[in-house]
Amino acid sequence: MSLGALGIVYGDIGTSPLYALKETVKVAAAGGTLQHDAVLGSVSLILWSLFLIVALKYAILILRADNHGEGGIVAMLALLGARHAPPRSWRAILLVVGLIGAALLYGDGAITPAISVLSAVEGLKVDAPGVTPFVVPATVVILIGLFSVQRKGTGFIGRLFGPVMLLWFATIAAIGAAGIRQNPEILAALNPFHAVHYLITAHLPVSFAMLGAAFLAVTGGEAMYADLGHFGRAPIRLAWFAVVLPALVLNYLGQGALLLSNPAAVDNPFFQLAPSWIHYPLVAFATLATVIASQAIISGAFSLTEQAIKLGFFPRMRIVHTSSHEAGQIYVPIVNWLLAIATLGAVLAFGSSDALAGAYGIAVSLLMVITTVLAALIALHWGFNLGLVLAVNGAFLVIDLTFFSANTLKLFEGGWFPLLLAAGVAFLMLTWRRGTQLVEAARVQLRMPEDEFLRQVEAKHLPRIPGTGAFLTWADEGMPLPLMNFVRHLHVLHERVLLVTIQGLDVPHATEAEQIAVVPVAQDVTRVILRFGFMDNVHIPRALRQAVERGQLPDVDVEALAYFISHETVVASEKHPGMASWREEIFALMQRNAEETASYFCVPAPQVMEVGTEVEV
Repeated sequence: MSLGALGIVYGDIGTSPLYALKETVKVAAAGGTLQHDAVLGSVSLILWSLFLIVALKYAILILRADNHGEGGIVAMLALLGARHAPPRSWRAILLVVGLIGAALLYGDGAITPAISVLSAVEGLKVDAPGVTPFVVPATVVILIGLFSVQRKGTGFIGRLFGPVMLLWFATIAAIGAAGIRQNPEILAALNPFHAVHYLITAHLPVSFAMLGAAFLAVTGGEAMYADLGHFGRAPIRLAWFAVVLPALVLNYLGQGALLLSNPAAVDNPFFQLAPSWIHYPLVAFATLATVIASQAIISGAFSLTEQAIKLGFFPRMRIVHTSSHEAGQIYVPIVNWLLAIATLGAVLAFGSSDALAGAYGIAVSLLMVITTVLAALIALHWGFNLGLVLAVNGAFLVIDLTFFSANTLKLFEGGWFPLLLAAGVAFLMLTWRRGTQLVEAARVQLRMPEDEFLRQVEAKHLPRIPGTGAFLTWADEGMPLPLMNFVRHLHVLHERVLLVTIQGLDVPHATEAEQIAVVPVAQDVTRVILRFGFMDNVHIPRALRQAVERGQLPDVDVEALAYFISHETVVASEKHPGMASWREEIFALMQRNAEETASYFCVPAPQVMEVGTEVEV
């Protein structure tokens, strides 16, 4: 599991030595000669950022805040019960903050592949400056290939990620150790005094710019919490402390040793640290490592999207399971290509890793602020001492806010790009959630109570047609709209009726006991409540088949069921209070383009009948 975590969790932070120290010392040099103190200060600042933010905050503390083994912003919102918070309550505010945090991951996901692959390909310029015009085209080709193969699944390639990244960390550690041996004086950077002293003595604009550049070394640290559910706390910690952290420390110290001896290497200390005879193989290896890091980001975006859909923050989208034996291997076409457009746009617009460094970090630093705040609230919710929480999380919040403030200097250098992407995603998530609340409120007005509906059916002596009809609904009371419309127009009813209620839980996986509940409503009418966690595969026929096998639905032939699904047309109307009319139009557009209900719930098309309903919001 630790080997797998090396490839998925640590790909991003593992490739940060390609650009993090380079950007930090360039700020310290400020167009002049790179000074001795600037090198020690820059390396010390990066190392202690790794020690405090990634090792202490994430690896030791944040990993404790799991929701039944799952991590990430979605897990934090579930732990705080924010999804079902009443409007305008403090938990509702937390939900908005949490959704902004989730949206920031998409902004980060567009920049990470761009800056990582660009940094690796730029290594060619060390020995062959003439290839400079081909760096961007080569990067574009690599990224197009990466996004194109997503639809075929990455299961086989994914099994190679861990061993490849283990070799990568061994390589950068060996190169770094060789550099340290050439100039052991760099070991003084392990003393945090050099970082603090340089930040205090440098001009304030330089100090802030250095903090923003040094933060590039810790971007990717949040992945260890986001991927907690895939690997577990112990394997992630073992991989970090046994492999990743030592390799990163050695490489950053090695680059610093080179810069102490040769300040002119500031243009690309990572590649110049290596012997000249392995430059080209190292460029190829670095490119492969950055592709793996990018793949992990893309897969993470797919996983986050699936969770957000199941929790009601996104409309249903087409989700393709690319592996028959691994539920986590999924492909979301629209997310893949929107992410591809954003990433390629960043490469073409910025053109170099130096320029992209201005766009990178601001989204992640804000996400880390949000994570620290939510973690503090979870600790209080779990009963931890208030003074202890304020002391520990308060200290980390000061550090996070300092880095975020430093990164705001990048806002007009490109930092607006990931923030704009994140703002757009957060707006759509909040619009969809509010719109679905308005639609459900409209449905409540249209639904008829069960007793009243059944009395009318009995009074009208409706003919009963052979077979069993399964009517899908989100509510656990009242009659589903497709059933009411079916009876209203056809004046018949099946011999047996199943009211199938689908409910999403705030846990990764529903237990066997809570998965299926069968509630008799009348002699031939049964309500079947199916509950799914946000990491579960929502497969209605399979769940009903399990209920039959358990004896909860005797004499039901799942293969012969007729499924009735409401095909809702949402109409924006000024007659109903809700959102602004232009926002309601956006919601209606999202609703019309959502994935078909039957397909999303894995219901066979020949067994489905859609019943139209118009809902005004």
